[in-house]
Amino acid sequence: LEQVAAAATVRLLRMSGGRYTLVHSDARASGRGRSGLGLHVVDAWTGSERDTATLSGGETFFASLALALGLADVVTDEAGGMRLDTLFIDEGFGSLDDQALDEVLDVLDSLRERDRSVGIVSHVADLRTRVQAQLEIVKQRGGSRVRHRTASLTD
Repeated sequence: LEQVAAAATVRLLRMSGGRYTLVHSDARASGRGRSGLGLHVVDAWTGSERDTATLSGGETFFASLALALGLADVVTDEAGGMRLDTLFIDEGFGSLDDQALDEVLDVLDSLRERDRSVGIVSHVADLRTRVQAQLEIVKQRGGSRVRHRTASLTD
C-alpha cells in the first residue's frame, strides 16, 4: 500500500495543484469493526494530516482516480513491465468544478498520449465538448443503440 500511495501521490499532486499527498497510516478507523485502507491525506495548504473521509466529493474523486492510476503503475512495475493499457471511469465528474475538471482531463490526456485508452462513463454535459471521440448511448423504444460522435474541440 505504501508503493500505491506514493505512486498515487504523483498523480494527486498534479490534479490538486500541489495541495494533497497521500500517506499510508497504520492507524485504523474505529467504529463497527471497519478499518478502511489506512490512508491519510496531507494538505499542504493547512499543513495538516487528516483522514481521507474528510475530503469533499471532488477531492474524493481526485484521490480515487489517483489511487487507481497509482495501482496501475505499481502493478506495471511489479509485473515485469506488463502494462494496464485501459482505464474506465464511471461517473464522478459531476462533483468537479471547471478548474478541477480541467486538471483531471489533463491527467487523462497524458495517459492517452502514452498510448493508454481511457473510457469515461458520464452524464456531465460539459464533457461532450471536452472529449473528442465519444460513444453515445441513445435510448429508443426498441432498445438502445450506440452512436459514434466526434466533438469539435475549441481552445
